[in-house]
Amino acid sequence: MTTQKGQIDIKTENIFPIIKKFLYSDHEIFLRELISNAVDATQKLKMLASAGTFKGELGDLTIHVEVDKKNKTLTVRDRGIGMTAGEVKKYINQIAFSSAEEFVKKFKTKTEAEQNAIIGHFGLGFYSSFMVSEKVEIKTKTYKKGGATKAVRWECDGSPDFIMEEIDKTDRGTEVILHIDNDNKGFLEDYKINELLSKYCKFLPVPIQFGMKTEFEPVEGEKDKDGNPKTKEVQVPNIINNTNPLWKAKPSEATDEDYKKFYRELYPLSFEEPLFHIHLNVDYPFNLTGILYFPKVKKDYELQRNKIQLYSNQVFVTDSVEGIVPEFLTLLHGVIDSPDIPLNVSRSYLQSDQRVKKISSYITRKVADKLSEIFKNDRKAFEEKWDDIKIFIEYGMISEEKFYEKAEKFALFKNVDGKYFTFEEYKKHIEKTQKDKEKKLIYLYANNADEQFSYIEAAKERGYDVLLMDGVLDSHFINHLEQKFADSHFARVDSDSIDKLIKKEDEAPSKLDDKQKELVKNMFERNINKDRFKVEFENLSETDLPVTITQNEFMRRMKDMEAIGGSGMMGMGNLPDMYDLVVNTNNPLIGKLLIEPDEKKQDELVKQLYDLARLSKGLLKGKELSEFVKRSVSIIK
Repeated sequence: MTTQKGQIDIKTENIFPIIKKFLYSDHEIFLRELISNAVDATQKLKMLASAGTFKGELGDLTIHVEVDKKNKTLTVRDRGIGMTAGEVKKYINQIAFSSAEEFVKKFKTKTEAEQNAIIGHFGLGFYSSFMVSEKVEIKTKTYKKGGATKAVRWECDGSPDFIMEEIDKTDRGTEVILHIDNDNKGFLEDYKINELLSKYCKFLPVPIQFGMKTEFEPVEGEKDKDGNPKTKEVQVPNIINNTNPLWKAKPSEATDEDYKKFYRELYPLSFEEPLFHIHLNVDYPFNLTGILYFPKVKKDYELQRNKIQLYSNQVFVTDSVEGIVPEFLTLLHGVIDSPDIPLNVSRSYLQSDQRVKKISSYITRKVADKLSEIFKNDRKAFEEKWDDIKIFIEYGMISEEKFYEKAEKFALFKNVDGKYFTFEEYKKHIEKTQKDKEKKLIYLYANNADEQFSYIEAAKERGYDVLLMDGVLDSHFINHLEQKFADSHFARVDSDSIDKLIKKEDEAPSKLDDKQKELVKNMFERNINKDRFKVEFENLSETDLPVTITQNEFMRRMKDMEAIGGSGMMGMGNLPDMYDLVVNTNNPLIGKLLIEPDEKKQDELVKQLYDLARLSKGLLKGKELSEFVKRSVSIIK
């Protein structure tokens, strides 16, 4: 074949500048595309060999990636099926660029939002190489034998013009040589290519070599002065990928140590071992494999996102899987691989894809089934892991109704004494003691057992049980449970006096009349911060504290949700910290205030009661705390 010059049959003008502009933000994926093509060509040859169609020697099928900084080229070379001249004309000149032309035509007529979705209908494939190149060469030789199977060289500079000619090439397979343009010289740096290969090609099924690396091997028969074998430096091929990742294995063939080792391979900088794993393996009604890990996560859960890696036939797609897996599972770590998830698509396209929705539902069900299995088979181990996994379970129950239906059977409450109950068990545990006079079941809880100790003790003295709800999502979770639990209410143990939180009968009579209450109120108001504290009276028993501080349950929940971004969306703004200063009308110390003739001594006693209440609530700090200590010492003297 003599040298041929020609034009690719496209009608759209300036097709390559438009492709470059549109794909600029993702231009690094050209390398993934070229290597994916090389892997496909290699896999096809292996299939032909196993079917008996190709009878030659397969030999070394490693894909090579090479950088030549001097000549400004980046080469991807495989020993796959290769192409004939006719196949180059068909697949490169016609199909690839006609697809590109159709892409550009649609792109030009769409809004920005529609443009972002169009990409899902077109493979970037070979022509993505022009995003970083001023010229692209292909050198290829088919695996086929016969007269029309000579090697071919094809060249294009990003215009519709191309050159094609026969060349001498003894080995089958394809080389794609990119002449990197000046705007993309970063792709001629070894560290950059190594980074991209590790990101996109870490688990491809064909070995990929990028240069050589140094290793140390023992020198036979030689030892150092300490008696250890001597070693020498050797250069070995730098194979960047694991061709048989653990998720491809059958779950029955993998050990716990295999799963832990693979976790370290995925996250080499992680110092914590995962709590447990879920191996996904389904081939109907879609193909899906993968391994999901439950990491140890507590307060810093936001830092743990973007840890699930999405693959399609072992080709990396993304590690931002919101909309592909349920939101609450984005807190998990691991790998999902499905050929039914298209490679080159926008997230909006994925979110509307029916196969992706089915995959999402399947993953939710598998996670719920795994948690249920652990709970049933080893409840003690489940309880030991509860503090680490509750954030996943609560998040799932809040956001996914189907998950809630399964999880309500194994989700746990933990009380301040460290005992665990299922929802049904806890209801039975408290229903005889914690119903108010209107027959509503009251779930008492604390979110800080130390700070709310005195309130917890007051509840225990009356035979009540107190839950510990100190998780980052518990404010939201409590609201959700109140919608699910009939005739029930959650109340933080310090949000009112205990007798008001579970009101059994009408209020006891007060030892103070209205005039005396007004006098006591004036005493407190001249000694407290009225911007933050409001004086209230309650008729408690003589043995209850003279003064306590409570915070309205509704306002406090809004404050808690504001802290994690909840109330701002409701237009609440920055809520101030407001408290009720509850004066016990029946405590003898309050009566003592009324008979104390010295106003200075009245104020000193009021300040002491006020500061004691604040101290128990963790609200007394700095200068005021120092003054309280001095005053206490003076009173003792």
